[in-house]
Amino acid sequence: MSNVVSAVPPADLASTLGVREYGNGAVLGVAVPQANPVVEPELVALLPAGFSMLVTRLQGSRSDSRQRLIDYLANLPASLEAYDTAKLDVLGYACTGSSYLVGAAEERRALDATSARFGYPIISSAQALRMALKHIGARRVAVFAPYPPFLVEASKRYWEAGGLEVVDCASVSLDTSDTRDIYSITTPLVMASFGRLRWQEADAIMFTGTGMPTLRALVEVSSMTGKPVVSSNLCLAWAMVREAGGEAYLAPARTGEPLYGGWAGRIPV
Repeated sequence: MSNVVSAVPPADLASTLGVREYGNGAVLGVAVPQANPVVEPELVALLPAGFSMLVTRLQGSRSDSRQRLIDYLANLPASLEAYDTAKLDVLGYACTGSSYLVGAAEERRALDATSARFGYPIISSAQALRMALKHIGARRVAVFAPYPPFLVEASKRYWEAGGLEVVDCASVSLDTSDTRDIYSITTPLVMASFGRLRWQEADAIMFTGTGMPTLRALVEVSSMTGKPVVSSNLCLAWAMVREAGGEAYLAPARTGEPLYGGWAGRIPV
């Protein structure tokens, strides 16, 4: 019997051309701050089956936290060049702080220009939060952030300029003068600091900041308060899937799983 492999493809091979091995729901690009260790594991838990994630790193100042966040947005095209010929369906800009500092109008201008250049839609985590709050009908929000005071104030201005009422802001019990310090936060610190937030009069509770781990806290705070609780990473995953036309992949929301269901059991250990 011959062991020679025929050079003639099987008759049905043509029907498989262009079909992805992975990511048949969508291939999602994610642009992540250079030292952020949280976005990837949280999105792995949050994205439904059928969605692949390709990550590039944002680049900015190593010494100035404020300038670093602005640089991330300004340098976004250079970060996206790292994808080379990869075919993305949607890109998520996973840095909420940039949006707070430059404001919604400049955020939209920069992302729209970059989207036109690269040929795929781009959604920021701040835009995703705004979309999710509108989706659940929340107008009054309580904001919990891992930020230094200047960035907490910028976040408040951003949301109020967008028509939301911020009933209270609170932050973690940690020196975050260098915004990279938030990468050492753990869920116990989040929960220990959450008591500072006056959330009772809010329609929804927002955990902002893609570098703060939130998935376990989302489940706990949602069950504890009975309020909708959203985060930068949760909303970014939800918005990217919807933008890619994959809303059918999102399971109905369950108790303790805000916005949509199915992800709590996938939280990494």
